[in-house]
Amino acid sequence: MKKIISLIVLLINLTVVAQKECEYSSNVTDSIGTYKSTKDYIMHERVFAGNQTIIYFSLINADGLPSLGVQIIQKSEGFVKANCFDKNSRIFFQLANGKIISLIGIDLDTCGNAFRVDNVNSRILSGYFLFMKDSFEDLKKSPVNLMRIKYGTETVDYVMKGQLTSEIDKNTYYPENYFINYLKCIE
Repeated sequence: MKKIISLIVLLINLTVVAQKECEYSSNVTDSIGTYKSTKDYIMHERVFAGNQTIIYFSLINADGLPSLGVQIIQKSEGFVKANCFDKNSRIFFQLANGKIISLIGIDLDTCGNAFRVDNVNSRILSGYFLFMKDSFEDLKKSPVNLMRIKYGTETVDYVMKGQLTSEIDKNTYYPENYFINYLKCIE
C-alpha cells in the first residue's frame, strides 16, 4: 500500500512540475504581425572571486518564426574579455538522449556593450539564434546536458544544471528542462 501511495504522490509531483506556466515579457498582435517573447530565464550563472557571468534565455516567436534570445552579462573588477557574435556563431545543445541540436545565429555582428559602474567593469552581449526545423520535438522530450556557444573567435562549453539557485536573484531555475517546460509557449 505504501508503494502505491508513494507512486501516486510521485506522479502528481511530476505532473505539477511538468506544467509550467508561460510568462511573457511581450505578447503583441497588431496590423504588422505577431510577436511573443518569454521572460528572461537564467541558464547559467557563475559567481567567483569578484567575477560574474550570467546567461539568460528567452524564447521568441515573431510571425511564426521561432528563435532563441541569448543575453550574456559579465561583471568584474578587472578586465572583461569581449566575446562576439557573428554570422558564423552557433549554439549547440547536447541532449540526454545523445542527440546534438544546432541553432544558427542571425546574421548580426556584435560584441555587446561595455560600461563601468562603481569600479565594476560590465559587458552585455545579446544575440538571436534560429531553431532548425526538426529540432523542436527532440528539445521538448529530452533534457539538455551541455551547451556549447561558438563565438566569433572561440568556443565555450557550459554544463547545464538540473537545478540552479541563483546567487543574484535568489530564485530557483531548472536549466536542463528549459525547453521541455517552455517551448510550448512559442508554438
